[in-house]
Amino acid sequence: MKAYEIRDGFGLDKLVSCERPDPVPGPFQVRVRVKATSLNYRDLMMVEGRYNPKQKLPLVPNSDGAGVVDAVGPGVTRVKPGDRVMGLFAQTWLAGEPSRAVQASTLGGPNDGALADTMLLHEDGVVLTPPHLSDEEASTLPCAALTAWSALVTHGGLKAGDTVLLQGTGGVSIFALQLARMMGARVLLTSSREDKLERARALGAHEGINYVTTPDWDKAARSLTGGVGVDHVVEVGGAGTMEKSLRAVRLGGTVSVIGVLSGGAGALPLTPILMGNLRVQGIFVGHRQSFEALNRALTLHGVRPVVDRVFPFSEARAAFEHLKSGAHFGKVVIRVE
Repeated sequence: MKAYEIRDGFGLDKLVSCERPDPVPGPFQVRVRVKATSLNYRDLMMVEGRYNPKQKLPLVPNSDGAGVVDAVGPGVTRVKPGDRVMGLFAQTWLAGEPSRAVQASTLGGPNDGALADTMLLHEDGVVLTPPHLSDEEASTLPCAALTAWSALVTHGGLKAGDTVLLQGTGGVSIFALQLARMMGARVLLTSSREDKLERARALGAHEGINYVTTPDWDKAARSLTGGVGVDHVVEVGGAGTMEKSLRAVRLGGTVSVIGVLSGGAGALPLTPILMGNLRVQGIFVGHRQSFEALNRALTLHGVRPVVDRVFPFSEARAAFEHLKSGAHFGKVVIRVE
């Protein structure tokens, strides 16, 4: 099998191609021929050593992959050879609350991930691909789409008529835009670029806020809601944006913390949380039961992921560099074969 490994230290220059023996599925295992893998900011942080500096190397990165089952081990009943599947981010998280064991079962760190032409997974750790999606599109779902679904639906209780504030135009934010519109919510979205705001409006965003020309985007969001504040904020920025998110949300509203683009450490203002009766919810992607519910909704409504660009397997490092540049709108994908 062909793969990429983070080897002999961290950094994009340490992401190297390699060959490994083809794995043979054991009891309850399935072998997946990977057709496509998508990039999350977590994957970039993992390669650069910022996600877990103690991660054991070598490591095959990337949490998200989609492909076809080509062999199964004894006892497998959930899938069969020829089935199109996606890997579950947390391989052992089937339902309920997470655990330390669940955190230790994630793909792309600490366990080998999808930047390879073959993955060996437990049968419980694969989910059938929605039939209307290509493998490139399906590869974007396991982390970004499920995180948005968990934030807004599983934990957020999104209702028609709610107002959602989204930050930027990366994978999670664009999925959250599509899901919120699918469910009848009003969407406000921030970006530093007018062209991206226009694309977001074309996807259904009701209002766009340029946070460069309007640095007080929290006040703008409140103004757009008649001074009340938004019902939900999907917080991807981290420490640099959290305070404004807390000011943008209404009394009793929800802030779903899903990313740390501007940093993971900073002083957290407790007074607005307390006085505003706010719910601050950390989102660790999601479990298989939630993923399957998401896929049913996407299939019913015919929703297709927004893929920014597809890179060939030989240009994996360039794909990471494109993600790092922030120029993307939606998901960056690598076609494996």
